[in-house]
Amino acid sequence: MSTYEILRERFAPVFARIAAGAWDRDRERVLPVEPVAWLDAERFGALRVPTERGGYGASLETVIRLLVDLSAADSNVGHLYRSHFGFAETLFWQPDDVRTRWYARLVAGETVGNASTERGGNALGELNTSLRRDADGVWRLTGEKYYCTGTIYSTYTRVSAQVTGPDGASTGERQFAVVRVDADGVRVHDDWDGFGQRLTGTGTTEFEAVAVDDADVLPRVKGTQEAVHEAAFFQLVLLAVQAGIARAARDDAAALVAGRKRTFNTGSGVPFREDPLIQAEVGRIAAQAFAAEAAVVAAARALDAAWDACAVRFSNEPGDVPAEAYAAELAVEAAHVSVPDLALGAAQALFQTVGASATSSAKGLDRHWRNAQTVATHNPIAFRARSLGDYYINGTTPEGLSAIGDAVRGGSTASPLASEELKENA
Repeated sequence: MSTYEILRERFAPVFARIAAGAWDRDRERVLPVEPVAWLDAERFGALRVPTERGGYGASLETVIRLLVDLSAADSNVGHLYRSHFGFAETLFWQPDDVRTRWYARLVAGETVGNASTERGGNALGELNTSLRRDADGVWRLTGEKYYCTGTIYSTYTRVSAQVTGPDGASTGERQFAVVRVDADGVRVHDDWDGFGQRLTGTGTTEFEAVAVDDADVLPRVKGTQEAVHEAAFFQLVLLAVQAGIARAARDDAAALVAGRKRTFNTGSGVPFREDPLIQAEVGRIAAQAFAAEAAVVAAARALDAAWDACAVRFSNEPGDVPAEAYAAELAVEAAHVSVPDLALGAAQALFQTVGASATSSAKGLDRHWRNAQTVATHNPIAFRARSLGDYYINGTTPEGLSAIGDAVRGGSTASPLASEELKENA
């Protein structure tokens, strides 16, 4: 069996338990703390940790396929691991002592959330969250973040911050600070109010003079292999979540039709499960789910090829990025333009299978559309389509702004694919 098949068998019982309570949690707005604990106990977060470091050593394709499976069970749970796996990807470019420390934590079942995006008031390229040394030489982190997906469930969170001097003035440098979620001065709020993906913990986190160990202040450099790779990976996880939603819509449509006894006076008179028109409707949903997952898996394979190329030509220097990494970016962009429509189409067509009874709030089938639409809004599809078109017309390599903030009139028109903040937005 392939590594994916082996790991699918390992995690399938947990995924099934998660799926069994997904609608109840969504309806009652119960955070999936227990399901996350089940996964952490199975070291799900150690998928990308090398086997020699105690992890599963899974390929990116395997990780993405497992995230599709998990998202089909509960898209909220698949989504909230996005930040953790994104952080795990960056460890490849860290010094050995950093990798050793963090791999041990991941193997122990500890996880990392994200706190990168600020809700507003920061100029593009700047952050209001500050990281500066106090009089005793200790790094102190202060600020407020939003879209902190996964942080409420995590052991740690990774925070993007502006480095400031003793006088509070910016040095022009930005870094990542990784802090424990239960550290003094950290406050996590469950205030995400989106109509979909309501349980991802995508709300506010506050930091008040939080002490940060020197070893947990990590570099953040635009245009490196790490930045390009991680940006594409972050986006691909969102697409895996959408593919999982499409699969869930397919399975719910098939189950609805299979159990349907009533028919319409305008129908053929045969049971819905035998009606060719209804069969065709479910078939179209199945085709949309298949196409979404196929696009996601193809992009994951391109990202695996990029990973291999980076391993051969390892570098931390800006601009020293192998062609395979940009090819993977373009593959993710192509998937980004197509997968959201496929997932939304599957979720919408679900209501065409059995009519008005599918809209019953007791069934909760609307959550598939709400969740797919919410994930689809994370990064504007128009920007991805423009970048993709620019490449095929003019050969322009995707280039990121490396920031989110208030725009400046006449500013850069670069694609946001490699943005350090946008890729982590929820």
